[in-house]
Amino acid sequence: MGSTTHADANALLAEILGIGVDAERGGYSRPVFSSAEMELRAWFTARAEERGLTLETDGNGIIWAWWEVGGARDAERRRGVIVTGSHLDSVPGGGNFDGPLGVASALAAVDLLRDRGVAPVRPLAVAVFPEEEGSRFGIACLGSRLLAGAVEPDHIRALVDDSGHSFAEASSAVGLDPALIGPDPARLADIAAFVELHVEQGRGLVDLEQPVALAGAIIAHGRWHVRIEGRGDHAGATRMADRQDPVVVAAETIRCLRQQTLSVDDARGTVGRVKVTPGGTNVIASSVDLWMDVRHRNDNAVRRIVDAVTTMTETAADAEGCRVSVTEQSFSPTVQFDAALRDRLQAVLPGAPVLDTGAGHDAGVLADVIPTAMLFVRNPTGASHTPAETAESDDVTAGVEALAQVLQDLLTR
Repeated sequence: MGSTTHADANALLAEILGIGVDAERGGYSRPVFSSAEMELRAWFTARAEERGLTLETDGNGIIWAWWEVGGARDAERRRGVIVTGSHLDSVPGGGNFDGPLGVASALAAVDLLRDRGVAPVRPLAVAVFPEEEGSRFGIACLGSRLLAGAVEPDHIRALVDDSGHSFAEASSAVGLDPALIGPDPARLADIAAFVELHVEQGRGLVDLEQPVALAGAIIAHGRWHVRIEGRGDHAGATRMADRQDPVVVAAETIRCLRQQTLSVDDARGTVGRVKVTPGGTNVIASSVDLWMDVRHRNDNAVRRIVDAVTTMTETAADAEGCRVSVTEQSFSPTVQFDAALRDRLQAVLPGAPVLDTGAGHDAGVLADVIPTAMLFVRNPTGASHTPAETAESDDVTAGVEALAQVLQDLLTR
């Protein structure tokens, strides 16, 4: 059964409060393979070892901590696996709950099941996925996408971050072999179900006065890179009529995205990142890079919004004498979680409401290849991807209890 280490999820989260603090933005910045994320991975490894879990890091950099059936370490006993967990990386200036709550709750649920004397008839793995946020290499849920074969390994190895380091270089620097990334159908074939617990990203539960919900669907979402090239020049010496200013085109892109998403009921469109080159106050920019995030329950609605923005951006670029390219970095269609698995969770947690989410998750990516489900823990502020994101300690405990109930049902039947 492993060691007798016991800690609730609140205590585990308190242990990592000092890791990756962002003094400039507030909150936490923990990009994949950074010193902060690697420290968190080491923290998880240590806590898993204390519990006697068998540790493994696969070719995609996913950490697997195994609670083996009867303590066996035979690969033959790792079939029909139940998996839980989440991620440890963050967006720039994010909160301490998005990702880490699911990881800490998984460890605490193992403690709770052992306290109850639960004897699993199938193995459990706690998984930690890398680059879920896509904040370094631009593709969200990258670890799970690689596992599922949803992205091309050669394309991923060549991705470059803002400092000019490729994914291959960054992963090699932390001791991973980039040659090993890619789909793992044998591992997926052994997984019976994946249940991810996550802090709620929105205000559904606080309005319903409930601490925990089940996921209904994840609305479609994608990321697009817009590059606008103009002509750099002097801000004082260049007449307005003579300019080819990519910032002017970028402003039109941002305005158009807002206009298009407001015209479609419940659509969401965001430009959260803009890079102006060379970035001088008295310099007309030579290029602008911006990234659009577009979401809606209807896949085609997302495509129509992006197509409209692209057309208007091209028109604005022609008028300004600029060149523009729009590149899709990732797209995830609307995810309907496994109905049979959700019904089973509802039978275990009959009082939990079912809520859709506008945020992407590893469980959503894996839903294409294995049965997946999600639990959400109430976030009273409704804020996410910001230091204002939070969860009350009692709700965190309720989330662990709900996860433990679900896992007990899945592990013993």
